[in-house]
Amino acid sequence: MILLPAIDILDGKAVRLARGSFEERTVYDADPLEAALRWVRDGARALHVVDLDGARSGVPVNLEHVRRIAQQAGVPVQVGGGLRTTDAVEEALAAGADRVVIGTAAYRDVDLLDELVARLGDRLVVSIDARGGRLAASGWTEQTEIPIESVIERLGRRSVHRFVYSSIERDGMLIGPDLEAVRQVAQSVRGSFVYSGGISSLQDLQALADLRQVNLAGVIVGKALYEQHFTVGDGQAVLNGKPLC
Repeated sequence: MILLPAIDILDGKAVRLARGSFEERTVYDADPLEAALRWVRDGARALHVVDLDGARSGVPVNLEHVRRIAQQAGVPVQVGGGLRTTDAVEEALAAGADRVVIGTAAYRDVDLLDELVARLGDRLVVSIDARGGRLAASGWTEQTEIPIESVIERLGRRSVHRFVYSSIERDGMLIGPDLEAVRQVAQSVRGSFVYSGGISSLQDLQALADLRQVNLAGVIVGKALYEQHFTVGDGQAVLNGKPLC
């Protein structure tokens, strides 16, 4: 498993939200590039960048920050937020994204999804954002009643093989991962997925590793890194199998 530090960009700054609320934000870096370079110095092998302004508005807003991060970080960068058209995806790729993460568009525009699957293959990732076991969309601002398992199965039938699963209730709260949800998602995904939400400690990473789900490919960590609960290097070591003391 790989640890992916999260760089969420809002109003041009690196922030963390609480439970996906744009009103409950904490600014950690005035320049997102500073966060990216810090995580890479600490041993990050890849970065997860989200354009929160884009997720809320429906079009990319912070691609210049993405471009700077991709050019200077020296590690693969996966990018999401506001990528709801072919042009938007092409702009993210041109800015240096190694993988693109789409959410709302995957559920609302089947033709676009099929086109991106055909063109990008494993460079395409679909974000599954869950609140109460149901899908949330439009930058987490719109709640549906669609069960997560049915969403994953439907996307799998359209040859989507990479996912990011986010537990919105736990996002930014440092209350630990939703282990039961990880087990359920692992049973539904025919491919691989990355988990996000609630990570607060090395013990949380150990708990995820101990699930031994072969299709759990990584863990996105944000607030715990920004608030120095552990380092990127120590977190990656735990995911690599190093036992806790």
